[in-house]
Amino acid sequence: MLKATKNIIGYLPDERPSWGKLILFAFQHILVMFPATVLVALLTGFHISTTIFASGLATICFILVTKGKIPLYYGSSFSYIAAIIGITCIGSVGEIASDNLIGQAQFGIILSGFVSIGAGFIVNAFGFDKIQKVLPPVVTGPVAMIIGLSLAGTAMSQASGYNAVLGTVSDTSWAVAIITLIAIIVYTVVFKKGVLSQLPILLGIITGYIAALLSDWVFQTNMVDFSNVFTQGFVNLPHFTLPIPSWTAVFAIMPIALATIPESTAHLFQIDLYVNDLAKKKNTTKSYKINDKLGLNLIGDGVGDIVSGFVGGPAGTNYGENISTMAITKNFSVWVLGAAAIITMIISFFTPLANLIYTLPSAVIGGASIYLFGVIAAQGIAIMIEKKVDLFDAKNMAIIAVILIFGIGGTFLFGGVIPLFGMELPAIATASIAGILLNASFLIGGVIAAKTKKTQNVEE
Repeated sequence: MLKATKNIIGYLPDERPSWGKLILFAFQHILVMFPATVLVALLTGFHISTTIFASGLATICFILVTKGKIPLYYGSSFSYIAAIIGITCIGSVGEIASDNLIGQAQFGIILSGFVSIGAGFIVNAFGFDKIQKVLPPVVTGPVAMIIGLSLAGTAMSQASGYNAVLGTVSDTSWAVAIITLIAIIVYTVVFKKGVLSQLPILLGIITGYIAALLSDWVFQTNMVDFSNVFTQGFVNLPHFTLPIPSWTAVFAIMPIALATIPESTAHLFQIDLYVNDLAKKKNTTKSYKINDKLGLNLIGDGVGDIVSGFVGGPAGTNYGENISTMAITKNFSVWVLGAAAIITMIISFFTPLANLIYTLPSAVIGGASIYLFGVIAAQGIAIMIEKKVDLFDAKNMAIIAVILIFGIGGTFLFGGVIPLFGMELPAIATASIAGILLNASFLIGGVIAAKTKKTQNVEE
């Protein structure tokens, strides 16, 4: 295990902070992943405590499978929501589906994990260079951008306290969200050294939380509700369910795994970019070739889905929010992610701890999300800059344009599910596949043109 180089703030994947710092950094990761992970459970009808537990367990399994070489956190994926709802058939947000329907969805989730594992072995067999022709930076960069930008509406809705029924917003929510956002920006810019430089997201959320408490005290706004913290006992087992064979669930859920490969690839590119930048600044002689581990990453993703599916959790992915947190804090320690996963599993058993995190006002989460989701999008731009993508090339522009508009337009016009030829296709997955197919058509066209030209030269 390496020791962090002095005077350079940040931790490489194999570096471990002291135990006190480790716990603080871990809680920061939990706070940024918690809202989205819980939201997936609320939208799909899965049990929240089980979803939280599955997230932590799948992360531990991912770390073990990848031998601690890839610093990523596993959380519930938004790409699978429409397919899972088609199986669980819930009618409203927060409704819990029957064990039978959750079990059927679990079966599809588990088999989707095997798809990711198979894709990982294919990548390992053919090598990263050949795979990069199918998933070049001109595809993965825009995919990373739409992952962040497609969540912009969620961030703004939370920050504004938007009421969809009445079409109103809350000035109090805006105030708390802006305080949270400004606090995170200030902490990120001002704190350049020491432990505080590693905790801008956590500190910003705490600042926003204090602002909400003060608002409740002074203006009686009731933004923070502690009434449910101790209403469900102290220790409760997560509601585990068993998978139930269902071919309907398999055909609905399993194909989504193929569509999430570009997203996973984009995440890997992002991590590689920032880890190696930090390694360069720390003058380390060790090489972190995370890009070369795409196959291993996909295998780890698949194992995470299988583990999550077996205990009753939704399908997942590497979380962009946690990647943003690592990029902002320059803390890529796998030890921190492992600690976050273990603490998350513990929280799932101790109901008051989970309920205490639920008391975070949506305005605070919204303020933090504006920054985090924006950073995800910015990382997509960084990928294209780092890989020197020619933005004046007509083919590149076509690929980028299609991905951005399908992804962003599909999200904001159709709510993330594009109605197309009688099907309902996830916007981000559809945008990714469209970009891959367009890039492939250009590659095939180029090969055909080259062969035709070579044949003409021979005949002449």
